[in-house]
Amino acid sequence: MPEGATRGTNPGHGCSQVDESLQPRQDELEIRMMLIRHKVLVLSGKGGVGKSTVAVNLATALAVAGRRVGLLDVDLHGPSIPALLGLDYTPVPGRAGGIAPAPVRENLWAMSIQFFLPEDDNAVIWRGPRKYSAIREMLGAVDWGRLDCLVVDAPPGTGDEALALAELLGSDVGAVIVSTPQRVAVNDVRKALRFCEALHLPVLGVIENMSGFVCPHCGETTDVFLRGGAEAMAGDAGVPFLGRIPMDPAVVQAGERGIPHVEAFADSPAATAFSAAIGPLLTLTERPAPTRAVPVAGGAGALGPSTTDAEG
Repeated sequence: MPEGATRGTNPGHGCSQVDESLQPRQDELEIRMMLIRHKVLVLSGKGGVGKSTVAVNLATALAVAGRRVGLLDVDLHGPSIPALLGLDYTPVPGRAGGIAPAPVRENLWAMSIQFFLPEDDNAVIWRGPRKYSAIREMLGAVDWGRLDCLVVDAPPGTGDEALALAELLGSDVGAVIVSTPQRVAVNDVRKALRFCEALHLPVLGVIENMSGFVCPHCGETTDVFLRGGAEAMAGDAGVPFLGRIPMDPAVVQAGERGIPHVEAFADSPAATAFSAAIGPLLTLTERPAPTRAVPVAGGAGALGPSTTDAEG
């Protein structure tokens, strides 16, 4: 684990003052976040809604569309991104003095707390201050370089981890809320919307996951968990609805194989729904037309250009 994530120091939640001993790390964090044009915080408000699967497939779909994307797994007690991507990675130094993220495919890199645990089944038994310190290290010490988008798979709920992310990610942050259609899930996920409202965190949209079951034999869709609950929630809250992702056995098969569903089954209804859901995110991360080459200060990062960058 990065050094700062094991000490358990508490920089102070929501505090505008930074201890002098932490100032170099704060500066490093701010510089790394400035190199990332947009951050997408994937929230759910509750577990069991397929948030990590949605995060993996959204990040992959953005990378396939040509965006430079980082995927950060900060579900400290249940990290699943490495398994969903088939990653067995030992962290190594990056070019700009930090930790290099794991390469996944062209335009996509990932980092997870799982990479720092000695065994896959080790439990993370930490109090709030240590969680804050670990998240700070994963954002500030990872050599993301220049990215169009950082997709962050947050843990369920609206507690320490979500608060830390909202504070540490800096500017240009928006949330994607994931829910399943049934009322018991929607009622809990509404809390994530209230969390965003309280923290003035823009909601980029709501995704209704497991919205209907696609029969692998006849292709007919059955509404196992009903349908439309998350869409109605989005309408009531006045936030965009990004679409429905149907239940599909192929999604499970892809996850078990460690391959994003949008790649393994690109023509499936679920993959089509994921591709449609990223439409607003593609617009958000669209790069401005280049005007002139701008010199980059030494060491843009492991993922960034080494000499010039004209994308602002």
